[in-house]
Amino acid sequence: MAGNPRNGRPYRRLVAAQKALGYPCARCGYPIDPTLDARHPLSFTLDHAVPLARGGSLLDPANARSMHRRCNSAKGARTTPAPPKPSRRRWSW
Repeated sequence: MAGNPRNGRPYRRLVAAQKALGYPCARCGYPIDPTLDARHPLSFTLDHAVPLARGGSLLDPANARSMHRRCNSAKGARTTPAPPKPSRRRWSW
């Protein structure tokens, strides 16, 4: 029985390499604090530009990018991230 490929050494190496680059979030553009607990909404997660559900490669570094956990969850399985929703302060009447 095959295990979860996200628990394997190649995937963990890819995550560590992407995290070490220190890139900002690919969706919102804000920096990602690498010291946050993994369950925190603004913690680092590895996003796939072409989602795995749409045939993207799990271990391809060209398909990997940095995102906040919250931004990655909001993006879902879309290929292009939707821009963040504007706050009320940005509304013009």
